[in-house]
Amino acid sequence: MRANKHPNADDGGRVRLPVVEPLASANASASTITHAVGHKNMQQLIQLRWIAVIGQITTIATASILLGVQLPMPAMLNMLACLIAFNVASILRWQENQEVSNSELLLALTVDIAILTAQLYLTGGATNPFVFLYLLHVILGAVLLERWSTWTIVIVTGACIAGLALFSEPLPLPQDHALGIFSLYVQGMLVCFILDAALLVIFITRIMQNMRSSAAALSDLRQRAAEEEHIVRMGLLASGAAHELGTPLATLAVILGDWKRMPEFKGNPVLLEEIAEMQTQLQRCKSIVSGILMSAGEARGESSAATTINTFLDEVVAEWRIGRPVVRFEFDNRITLDLPVVSDSTLKQMICNVLDNALEASPQWLRMEASIEGGTLVLQVTDNGPGFAPGILAEFGKPYNSSKGRAGGGLGLFLVVNVARTLGGEVTPTNLGKGGAMVRLTLPLSAIEIKSESQ
Repeated sequence: MRANKHPNADDGGRVRLPVVEPLASANASASTITHAVGHKNMQQLIQLRWIAVIGQITTIATASILLGVQLPMPAMLNMLACLIAFNVASILRWQENQEVSNSELLLALTVDIAILTAQLYLTGGATNPFVFLYLLHVILGAVLLERWSTWTIVIVTGACIAGLALFSEPLPLPQDHALGIFSLYVQGMLVCFILDAALLVIFITRIMQNMRSSAAALSDLRQRAAEEEHIVRMGLLASGAAHELGTPLATLAVILGDWKRMPEFKGNPVLLEEIAEMQTQLQRCKSIVSGILMSAGEARGESSAATTINTFLDEVVAEWRIGRPVVRFEFDNRITLDLPVVSDSTLKQMICNVLDNALEASPQWLRMEASIEGGTLVLQVTDNGPGFAPGILAEFGKPYNSSKGRAGGGLGLFLVVNVARTLGGEVTPTNLGKGGAMVRLTLPLSAIEIKSESQ
């Protein structure tokens, strides 16, 4: 099979993983969260409308059958049918469209007020004790809507009450206010108050919970944007430093090559061994510099980054072993299907950072397991060190969150978490009960896999 060109490949054939613009991503996610909250609040109004339907049916049946009150039944049932039809239409509408604006919430509340007004007009107008249900709409408007929309609701409800007082006719009910709690009007007011209070407590609590969830999500987004902006600044500094380091590293490579050919060194095996070690470390430094420049979009003629998952992991492990003073390192690769993937220096550095952090805690023994679980690449790095301190574990992945006590510490895992998050993955640290710690890194294969033509 011939692999198609990866969608993230540039004109030079190099393949890079997607890079998320911090501000654009945060703004888009904030808009999505805002729309999601509006949709949840609209669902609350739909539920409240069903309660209104049940309440109206119960009230009409009680007043006409039990109390013998003469009501314009056909007109009231027509209004009830309109309310049911509007709610069904709302359900269908908001199943397809997840974005709810302030104007649409205002329209929904206005329709509810209009139908309530029509029912009150048919049942005594302003003398109906259920006229206080208007307060429910005003309070919901104050919580859900923008300021101008809230005042619109206040004006609309005030106009409705005034219109009911001017144009509706009271029901022919006995004037029994002196009976106190046994008065139909007082009982109606009591029922209206209990209904208002109960609905406000239930639905305002739910709405406020939606808003708190939204505020928490927006706070996380702002934190993420700040962290990603921090990464961008670090990348610029690293790219500048890599440019500056290129010349002295090249000079050192020439000098070491000259030393290796000099008679004074040729005859001294110990010095030759030292020079070879210095060249190895120098080559590693040059590879790091090239990786930094490649991540910054300034690759210096490297070969194509298309590879397979097993080859990529084997290369990462082999490169990481060079110069690391680990006594025993176990690599358990359980991946049987060798998929074509993108080999990216940023991804390599992320895995190496996890291994480096584990090595500092446990220089005698390390273990990395690789597997694929349901379309997800899973890497687990385990050590037998002291484990993460509670404070470090709670703030895992935050910049400068380190127990090493040196300036600039904690940036390695900070970069690991943010690279994984950009690719849609997660990094989960755990302290093991028997001692040591485990860092579980998960990445969706869709973020790094190269699809073939047959797929």
